[in-house]
Amino acid sequence: MLTDSSNVLVMKAQRAEVVSRGLRVNKVLAKRIEEAATKGGYQSASAFMRAAIERELAGRDADVESAEKRIASSLDRVARELRGVRIRQHAEFAFLDALVKTMLTHLPELPRDVYDQAVARGKARYERFLKGVGMGMNGDSQSAIQELMKRVEDE
Repeated sequence: MLTDSSNVLVMKAQRAEVVSRGLRVNKVLAKRIEEAATKGGYQSASAFMRAAIERELAGRDADVESAEKRIASSLDRVARELRGVRIRQHAEFAFLDALVKTMLTHLPELPRDVYDQAVARGKARYERFLKGVGMGMNGDSQSAIQELMKRVEDE
């Protein structure tokens, strides 16, 4: 059991750990603090203010944690989308590679006398093709491509 002199030492040690802060408030706010302390069942206005500060600090920690969780989930979602784009890009390259190999294997070489004329016609067809692709990119082709990608992912 503690003696009176040891009780005094414990109380002095506890006071030594306490830091005092001065807080200036206007009369209206001081009155509101007093009323809230009384209504809340606090021993004093200081006890009410300490509790309010503790609640605020705890709330900020929770806000930081929730913000970190939202950021982490957003980054995970972006990473998944990027992986999906990369997979689709590899698939499109593989498709194009197979198509070119097939065309080069099955198309015969042109004779020398019609070669220049065929190249000129090919360039004209290619320009029309590029214009068609450009026009298609402005229209509904983007949604059609997305629908096609969804079907591929589902299978």
